[in-house]
Amino acid sequence: MKEQENPHTHYWGETPEEEYLNLQGIQASKSFYTSPRGLKLFTRSWLPLSTSSSPPRGIICMVHGYGNDISWTFQATPIFLAQNGFACFALDLEGHGQSQGLRAFVPNVDLVVKDCLSFFNFVKQETRFRGLPSFLFGESMGGAICLLIHFADPKGFDGAVLVAPMCKISETVSPKWPIPQVLSFVARFLPTLPIVPTGDLLANSVKVDEKKIIAVMNPMRYKGKPRLGTVVELLRVTDYLSKRLNEVSLPFIVVHGSADYVTDPNVSRALYEEAKSEDKSIKIYEGMMHSLLFGETDENIEVVRNDILIWLNDRCKGRAE
Repeated sequence: MKEQENPHTHYWGETPEEEYLNLQGIQASKSFYTSPRGLKLFTRSWLPLSTSSSPPRGIICMVHGYGNDISWTFQATPIFLAQNGFACFALDLEGHGQSQGLRAFVPNVDLVVKDCLSFFNFVKQETRFRGLPSFLFGESMGGAICLLIHFADPKGFDGAVLVAPMCKISETVSPKWPIPQVLSFVARFLPTLPIVPTGDLLANSVKVDEKKIIAVMNPMRYKGKPRLGTVVELLRVTDYLSKRLNEVSLPFIVVHGSADYVTDPNVSRALYEEAKSEDKSIKIYEGMMHSLLFGETDENIEVVRNDILIWLNDRCKGRAE
């Protein structure tokens, strides 16, 4: 869809971004961050209107999912969390949104993890945020990246919110044998080729028809077929994660829809059962799909949001309300 045909300048409509964010009663900014490997990454922050006597309750370091970005519907969640006292930060991953890289090409997730960890540590070192509890937040592929960040820095965060995490790709959208084997072979020579056959991820993620239209309007959304190298890398990473669920040790809440056709809620159940974390919670929402925080009805979204907020608030007790 061409931008001039788009009736929404932003997912919320035509209100200018700065004006809309001010109306939400939060402080927001955007900038670019250069990672240690020299990659220029687009970043955003959404902060509560705090004073010196009322600092943020905590820091939330957020990671979006495959093909998504932090400037469209993803913003709804950090806006909500900032309104409730949390300082939120996120970056467009390599090859996504306004960050450097070939669109939707993620040749090495381990390097993406290092990018995220570098940016989040940079944020946490700011004087005004020192000493605050910090949490990871990841949706889908972002949930997998959060777990990998945890493995890379086991004591770096006070907890994680994992929304339909991609610890394993659902059999519904995963390519069937022998396609993965063939793809792995071809990807050695043509990793950027966008030819991987898969179901319509958006249709399988968003339940409400009107919201499907809004999601499609995103000018930054990748609309092509998945690239060979990206799929092979995601299959590698999810296989790696599914074998290390018992090594997860940080506090976490995992939320998942029972009708998710993109990532497998049974793997979230396995994460909850196998993780050695002493503080762990799980919520499986009957009939909900993959896009829990945008694609569901407003009533369903409110339920999920409130469950996440209660979990976060319980781990920030003693801080200003």
